[in-house]
Amino acid sequence: MSDDTFRLTPLDVRKQEFKKAMRGYEALEVEDFRARVADEMERLVREKNAFEEKYRGLAEQLATYRDREKAMNEALVAAQQLRAETKEQAEREAQMIIRAAEAVAETRLERAHREIEKLQDSAENLSRQHHAYLAVLRSIVERQKAELDAFAANEPAPFGKIAGMIAPAAEGEGEKGREGRSKSSPRWIKSIVEE
Repeated sequence: MSDDTFRLTPLDVRKQEFKKAMRGYEALEVEDFRARVADEMERLVREKNAFEEKYRGLAEQLATYRDREKAMNEALVAAQQLRAETKEQAEREAQMIIRAAEAVAETRLERAHREIEKLQDSAENLSRQHHAYLAVLRSIVERQKAELDAFAANEPAPFGKIAGMIAPAAEGEGEKGREGRSKSSPRWIKSIVEE
């Protein structure tokens, strides 16, 4: 008989009655044995029920642990993907910042080069203007010197400077002064002409 068709409970063992026959078993011994079998069956049934309850609890715990493990694995995969995406995004942003900084640096460098060129052009222009000014000033000074020398050569009476007034100088002084003026120029005029 299979387990599905024949199920025996402790109560079935206790209530089972046997026909009496000649030369049969001792009735008290059979009753005693039947009681012990029923007790053992009850113990086994209780034990089986306890094991089944424990099994159900463990199965539920296992299912919970498996759900948690699945959730943790999914969270781990999501975290790894997020980390990879965050890293890629950070690298992209870093590259963009570097490119922007390089563009700004390049722009500033070009602007600085243009400013340097402008300053060099201005410096050259100022130098040319300075030299042109000196040349004009030199020609003016030379012309003035020539005019002063000509004026001094044609001066009818010598003059001397006394206390801020212009007065005729002594006769010998006039000659000496005229000769000195014709031969040499003031130092400041010489310095401009020589430049």
